[in-house]
Amino acid sequence: MKVVLFLFLSIFVYANEYAWIETYRNGGVSALEKKIDETLQSREYWKYALKDKDVRYGYYESVNFLFVATKDSPSLEKPKLKLYSMDNGKWVEKINVNSLVGSKGGHKQKEGDLATPIGVYELKARLSGLDQYYGPLAYDTSYPNLYDKLHKRTGYGIWIHGMPLNGNREELNTRGCIAIENNFLTQVDGLINHKEALLITYDNKIKETNIDELSSILANLFAWKEAWKVNDIESYLSFYSKDEFIRFDGARFDEFAENKRRIFNKKEDKTITFSKINVSPYPNDGNRNMFRISFFEDYKAPSYSFRGTKELYVLLDGEKIQILAEK
Repeated sequence: MKVVLFLFLSIFVYANEYAWIETYRNGGVSALEKKIDETLQSREYWKYALKDKDVRYGYYESVNFLFVATKDSPSLEKPKLKLYSMDNGKWVEKINVNSLVGSKGGHKQKEGDLATPIGVYELKARLSGLDQYYGPLAYDTSYPNLYDKLHKRTGYGIWIHGMPLNGNREELNTRGCIAIENNFLTQVDGLINHKEALLITYDNKIKETNIDELSSILANLFAWKEAWKVNDIESYLSFYSKDEFIRFDGARFDEFAENKRRIFNKKEDKTITFSKINVSPYPNDGNRNMFRISFFEDYKAPSYSFRGTKELYVLLDGEKIQILAEK
């Protein structure tokens, strides 16, 4: 109920009209919830909601720290690692330093290829008590993520770490990790909660996103949810790429669609709630307009229930998303 009231108030300000009160008077809370669900599928609403936010690197409800890394540069600049902290809806730069990365360009494809991955990664753990080679501490990333695994990319142990404590750093590259000077790493450690941080790694040039793209993605996300909720199978499947979609278990579109048709044909009443929504531009070696979407899902139906984190990798084609991978 608190979420409903919050959305009602925010949208009421957005709409600046009394129609919302009439909706409630004529249909009660259920009519109001339906109107809110419809509004959340509107690009215009999301443009309004995002208009004062810093969306260069995406839209975030539960990420407060963002590492942005570049690997290679067409100029003479060295690879960089930047750290941003969210402050009143704006990303504030806290660290901007040179870094060492893997010697191989492009995306990491397999274990031992000495490439630093490009993509979006969570920080899974803060590590200490390591070999002195890695400096005072390290942050373990989530490489390989779902998209990497589904595309058969292998390897592990991709960290953000420091320089050797003995001062002996003759190599100018890493085995795929991102390494920075120890004084900056210690400074980072005093600033962040790694559980609220993401790392975005670009091959060279940083491609920022914008309100138009994010408004389309968020409106699509809620339209996809609504089709799912009301068992509209054709609308639901229209959000998936028939040629490229892979589910977390390896199922391709045809198998996935057949299974969903059986489920939707039951016509079960269900409730689906999304929270902690995070949308990141997803760097890729094809330079396509890809994004990673994660959110906490609370799903309830007579035959099945689920509460946990959901992950989508999508391609934005015009104003429509096409889901490429899902977990």
